[in-house]
Parts: sequence; C-alpha cells; structure tokens
Amino acid sequence: MGTNLTIELPSPDSAIAIAGERESNLKQLAQQTGATIVLRGQSLMITGTEKQVELVERLVRSLEPYWSQGKQIDSADILTARHALNSDRQEELREIQKDVIVRTRRGEEIRAKTFRQRNYIEAIRTHDLTFCIGPAGTGKTFLAALVAVQALLANQYERLILTRPAVEAGEKLGFLPGDLQQKVNPYLRPLYDALHEMVDPEKIANLMERG
Repeated sequence: MGTNLTIELPSPDSAIAIAGERESNLKQLAQQTGATIVLRGQSLMITGTEKQVELVERLVRSLEPYWSQGKQIDSADILTARHALNSDRQEELREIQKDVIVRTRRGEEIRAKTFRQRNYIEAIRTHDLTFCIGPAGTGKTFLAALVAVQALLANQYERLILTRPAVEAGEKLGFLPGDLQQKVNPYLRPLYDALHEMVDPEKIANLMERG
C-alpha cells in the first residue's frame, strides 16, 4: 500500500522555486526517487512507497534554505542535495547554501552549486596559483572571474590580467577578421560575461582603457 505525504509551502514564490521551470524540478525529484510528485497551489503532494516518500521529503527539506526564500532551484542543486544525503554531508551542504560567493550588480546571489565548485573557490581564495580541469560548462572560467572581480572591487588587488589560451576551433586565429581586440574577443567572451555580472559595461570599458 502506498504512502502519501503533503508538504505545505509557505508562499507562491516557494512553490514556483521548488517546481522549477515547467515543473522540471518536480520531474527530476520524481526521477531520482521513483515517487509521484504533484504540486497543487502551495501543496506539494508526494505518493509512493514509504522509502520513496521519505527520500523526497529529505531532499525537499534539504533544499529549504532556497525555496523558503523563493530563490531559484535547478538540477545541480537537486543532484548536490542527493549526493549530500548519500554521503552524509548534510552539514557541508548547509555551508554551501549559506556561502554567497558574490552578489551581482542586479542583487542576485551566486553560490557554489556542487561540492567540487566550493573546493575550487576555496582553492582560489587561499592559494596564489590554482589549476582546474573539467568539462566545458562546469563554471571554471565564470567562477574564477567572479572571485577575481570581487577581490578587485574590494581593493585586494590593483589589476586583473585576462588571459586565455588561443584554442583553435576549425580556423586559425590569424584568419579571423578585424583588429587584434576583435580577433581575441571570442576567446575572452566568457571572462567578459562574468565581468558584466559584477560591473557596469561602460565602467568595464573605462577600466580597460586605464589598464
């Protein structure tokens, strides 16, 4: 016989946060646990075996620091919460959830999404030289640039040097049109994206002119 549990969420924003875009978070929670999860207004209704329902409840409760404040939750947050439960690292998960790396100029809070991202950020903060390897799209460049800009704005350093390896993608750098700045711009784009999160674009241009 199945077990039923209803979690009452405190606000519409909380319901939106836990559901995700097009209920993508609910679908992932169901996939991760095998339970059936339905959101009706602010009521999160969970059905499944006792073990499945318990797992969903623990995952949802572990994400409460986000959804209780209406903060966006995504796939990486759910996977990290599941990893924390499997490896008994709930206390470390709470530290990740509390540790705001930076606040963007729009007031958004940026945190590490995974345990490895948090280790990477700590390494950058505490070492003069940090190497990070990993697949594309895992935040290596973006996080490093954010931490660097934060340190610059806090007057810990006087200058940032933006550098990227000129990795060829089907054509040599010399064949790209434009002057030197236009040639290297595609390679520096991820760095600029991170800069724009923290500093007004017009101010960035001014800072670059001044070196």
